[in-house]
Amino acid sequence: MAVTATQPARRAALIFIFFTVLIDILAFGLIIPVLPHLIKTIGNYDFGQAAVVSGWFSVAFSVIQFICMPILGALSDRYGRRRVILISCFGLAVDFTFMALATSIPMFFIGRVISAMTSASFSTANAYLADVTAPEKRAAAFGLLGSAFGIGFVIGPALGGLLGGIDLRLPFYVASGLAALNFLYGLFVLPESLPVESRTQRFEWKRANPIGALQVLKRYPAVLGLIAVAFLSQLAHFVLPSTFVLYADYRYGWGEQQVGYVLGLVGICNVLVQAFLIRRLVPKIGERKALLFGLGFGLLGFAWQGLATTGMLSLLAIPFLALWGLANPSLQAIITKQVHADEQGGLQGAVASMTSLAGIFAPFLYTHTFALFISDHAPAYIPGATFLLASSALGVAIGLAWYKTRWMKPSQPSGHNVPI
Repeated sequence: MAVTATQPARRAALIFIFFTVLIDILAFGLIIPVLPHLIKTIGNYDFGQAAVVSGWFSVAFSVIQFICMPILGALSDRYGRRRVILISCFGLAVDFTFMALATSIPMFFIGRVISAMTSASFSTANAYLADVTAPEKRAAAFGLLGSAFGIGFVIGPALGGLLGGIDLRLPFYVASGLAALNFLYGLFVLPESLPVESRTQRFEWKRANPIGALQVLKRYPAVLGLIAVAFLSQLAHFVLPSTFVLYADYRYGWGEQQVGYVLGLVGICNVLVQAFLIRRLVPKIGERKALLFGLGFGLLGFAWQGLATTGMLSLLAIPFLALWGLANPSLQAIITKQVHADEQGGLQGAVASMTSLAGIFAPFLYTHTFALFISDHAPAYIPGATFLLASSALGVAIGLAWYKTRWMKPSQPSGHNVPI
């Protein structure tokens, strides 16, 4: 443990980081229902063109994060988590305003690049939690952080859909205000989680890059295989931001408000799983079973979504996708127990970098798949092809997770530096 603070201090720090992530997610959630439509409007595109351009924007976002996340993780190991989080919040506040003012696709593209460079608070928050939480309680802590995502997606997309109905740019201005508020909150309230005496890792470029970060993790062989599971899970996740808005509009006729309401419902279900179910279920069944069950529910949810022919039927996929939320906190808890306290930032940077790598390929894959299977020259008319593809990725993840955690006994929630 890197932090030797009292239990109340740790609880207070956990609350602080919870609200920091919550406000960030609210800001991102606000723009989800309107982002593809704003791109469509600015570029004067049809649905297929808007999907492809949105995909390229997502690819660029992930490329920048793939490069920058290990740098920010290494910086947080050397200079502390608080500074990285504050820089992220301030950068997002400026960037959302820039995107709100964008009048061309190139300007909007620049805004997304800036956003990618500054959006470090999510991965750094994971390192923060590892600093202040006992190993046996990390799954519950990561679940609480996941509930912040859920709450943000309850309020953010629903509010974003309402605001977008007034003006497509209005959610960006509100998101900018929330990010600025988050910066001020962290500036005056958020404590540092990594004491100066624990910052033993020097900042070195050879480890502050995606390849170098993975080479450092060679000392922890159990981690590399589990990072591959995280990659596949994130690969599946990207089907939602890449194509869901346009898919729901095309197949079900849902506009900004309907998508906002549906994503809000997804958020409510996610909160119930992350905030209440994980801390009760994981100690009983262990992190390994929670990981495997969560991935299995995600597989079923995406398969259902891809096959649902009506909007009402598609809503039945939401509980399965919410239960997918069992997987990531359990995976994070297992991974963090393999790495020393003064390398948690580097670990989270490496994990974030690999999940960003999924984001480089996934939007291109999903948007072009969506455009292909609704086109006149499609080999078969399958509007839900992207969701079936995401379901297949989780199927591979289940097999890999089962194999890489086979050393864990039912009574053993996790191991420490166990070779896999």
